[in-house]
Amino acid sequence: MNKKFNKGFTLLEVMISVFVLSIGLLGLAGLQLTSLKHGHSAFLRSQATLHAYSILDDIRANQVNIADYAIALSATSSGQAGLAKNDVDAWLANLGNELPSGDGSVVVAARRVTVNVQWSDRDSASTTKTFTVISDI
Repeated sequence: MNKKFNKGFTLLEVMISVFVLSIGLLGLAGLQLTSLKHGHSAFLRSQATLHAYSILDDIRANQVNIADYAIALSATSSGQAGLAKNDVDAWLANLGNELPSGDGSVVVAARRVTVNVQWSDRDSASTTKTFTVISDI
């Protein structure tokens, strides 16, 4: 009449539960890594958007010299003088400082302005991203 009851966990049950828990934690770590990668990519796109609208605001403030804001991609400085040169040079410097391999162009056709902001995104499949804004001034 002496019955023996097992109390507690066996070593095998503990090992299986640790294994299942570790698989779950590895999945969470992968999810966190993916979230950080896409979050950084979204941050860079937000910065590009802010810079594109920034130069458009500068152009709207100086509409008389709208043609002086035109600059090609990969240009290091504006060829113009005055306020437009200062605006474009500061804009290019900010792009280079705040975006990885940041660069930009402004195309002016009559009163229509096309702003392109380009940067490299190491977290995406294609390494170069471009954000384009077209606005009538």
